[in-house]
Amino acid sequence: MSLERSKLATVTDVVIVGAGPVGLFQVFELGLLGLRAEVVDSLPQIGGQCTELYPDKPIYDIPAIPVLTAKELIERLAEQIRPFSPGLHLGQEVTEVKPRADRRFDVVTNRGARFDAGAVIIAGGVGSFQPRRLGIEGAEHHEGTSLHYKVRDAAELAGRDLVILGGGDSALDWTLELVEKARSIVLIHRRGEFRAAPASVERMLALRDEGRLDFIEGQVQSLVEQDGALRAVRVLARDGVTRTVSLDQLLVFWGLHPKLGPIAEWGLALHRRTLAVDTARFETSVPGIFAVGDINDYPGKKKLILSGFHETALAAFAVRTHLNPGEKVHLQYTTTSPLLQRRLGVSGEGDAPREDARSLAARPR
Repeated sequence: MSLERSKLATVTDVVIVGAGPVGLFQVFELGLLGLRAEVVDSLPQIGGQCTELYPDKPIYDIPAIPVLTAKELIERLAEQIRPFSPGLHLGQEVTEVKPRADRRFDVVTNRGARFDAGAVIIAGGVGSFQPRRLGIEGAEHHEGTSLHYKVRDAAELAGRDLVILGGGDSALDWTLELVEKARSIVLIHRRGEFRAAPASVERMLALRDEGRLDFIEGQVQSLVEQDGALRAVRVLARDGVTRTVSLDQLLVFWGLHPKLGPIAEWGLALHRRTLAVDTARFETSVPGIFAVGDINDYPGKKKLILSGFHETALAAFAVRTHLNPGEKVHLQYTTTSPLLQRRLGVSGEGDAPREDARSLAARPR
């Protein structure tokens, strides 16, 4: 490795693509093995779907934690990886991953960040998510002001007249969450059948029968504006009558469609728009590029955060072996290993002796 290259790019053991819960825990597993990680994510904050889509939803299947919100999970993961000081490069997308003759990779983002990496781990869910937008004239002008595809702060909707579009879990969950806060809620869905949990549908219909919210089976045909502001929607109901429904805020929960993005152009073997991996190393078809979490696919795959955490442990050992061919990587336990405890900063004095990215890169291959 030349000095010129190190000046042009951040030298690191691993670049992790994706800062969701699995990507964050991958930092931890790599850190236990003394490996440095730089994390890149297209979102402006860490957490992936947990932060972007459902920060307040409870999660019940994290071992030893009976319940916590998605936001709390991300906060705890951020605290857990703090001893390893990962580089976080948010609001940008990895656009190029080029293997080199020395078995390392040149990695570039759309904002010009460059990395000289020993390995790449893709932990990007199923790609970047784009909301299914309201395809009505003028809708884009109100996005972020009175038209929203996600709820950033429920408190801002208190005392407002809300119209919610959708029939899935997000639409029903937010309807039930906001019914106690909003001045009024009208839920609009194109049909009488829902894709949400039956208990949520039952509760919504009970609230409708109690007069605490309205439900219209129909479709929005147009927007009603006044002085440039969104004031109402016109809805063609199932009975053929067009109704004008006034509102302060319009929430659209029609789901998301995944966009694999530049990953599709990296020459990796794909299976149903996911990355095929082996279950011993979680390596893709390109040596040195690994995939963990919802982005990968293998026989028996289960898209659970819990499964992704397991995958990160095996991928970390595989990365260490990839960076140091022939080296035996010993399994150690955080409860008994002084080395791991020093890396975690929970015992011993000073930092543990550590091989950084430069020393690893300099080893003979």
